[in-house]
Amino acid sequence: MDAERSSYTNSPLIVIVGPTASGKTSLAIELAKKYNGEIICADSRTIYKYMDIGTAKPSSVEQNEVPHWGLDLVEPGERFTLSDFKEYAVKKAREIRSRGHTPFLVGGTGLYIDAVMFDYQFGGDYDVAVRKKFEEMSLEELHYYCTKNNILLPENNKNRRYVIRAIEQKGINTMRSRVPIANTIIVGIATNTEDLRNRIEQRTEQLFKNGVVNEAIKLGEKYGWNSEAFTGNIYKTVSLYLSGEIKEDEMKEKSMILDRQLVKKQLTWFRRNPYIKWLSLRDAEDYLSERLAKQ
Repeated sequence: MDAERSSYTNSPLIVIVGPTASGKTSLAIELAKKYNGEIICADSRTIYKYMDIGTAKPSSVEQNEVPHWGLDLVEPGERFTLSDFKEYAVKKAREIRSRGHTPFLVGGTGLYIDAVMFDYQFGGDYDVAVRKKFEEMSLEELHYYCTKNNILLPENNKNRRYVIRAIEQKGINTMRSRVPIANTIIVGIATNTEDLRNRIEQRTEQLFKNGVVNEAIKLGEKYGWNSEAFTGNIYKTVSLYLSGEIKEDEMKEKSMILDRQLVKKQLTWFRRNPYIKWLSLRDAEDYLSERLAKQ
């Protein structure tokens, strides 16, 4: 191993978090290009194959510029757990370091980020009989069960499957580190409300220009509209549009509203973490550049 590669072997894990449309991905790509990095995407939607436009995956150009991991791992509807992601991300970070590169963990799915940062430990797989009992409960009953038993609701708490999985893994809150894993630098992208609103509008317009409706039609025909993968905001609204429940302009507006609601949920999750250093995009770039230049 040469001296340059050796100096990167113990490179820190750079964690960049933030809500949808905050600019975290573009920042990570610029820094990774400059500091010999590779990106692990922490997003519960980009794990799905073929869902490229609606999940705003990095473009082929961006992926050619910087290696990206965590994309296209399973087909829509295929089971992929939090435990699966944690195992995958830790393995990729180790591989990236072995190449003498710097791993960047980047995303807006708070539970994915926390699973890596706080070294979540998982028990065995679910019990079929127990799961059947919870599957017979309404969403309201599941929420009440979580409140009563002090179980933290998942980020997507409107999704029954996610809530049931949180209940099954209720021991996870005690099977985790109280502090982030060693050699980790954690930054959150702080964006004011008006800027974020404008970014969401621009992002939504771009998704429709890029052909998200046609993408959704093809995926819906192949996998069925009830697939778990299609609970992402824009796919839900496209489904309503195709069924005639809303008009085209309403589809775009509803997509933006749902994204703004998602942003609130993401920020609520991340703000529970006192170890995140919140900075503007420019300040985050300067801060991380300074830290990485010392490696």
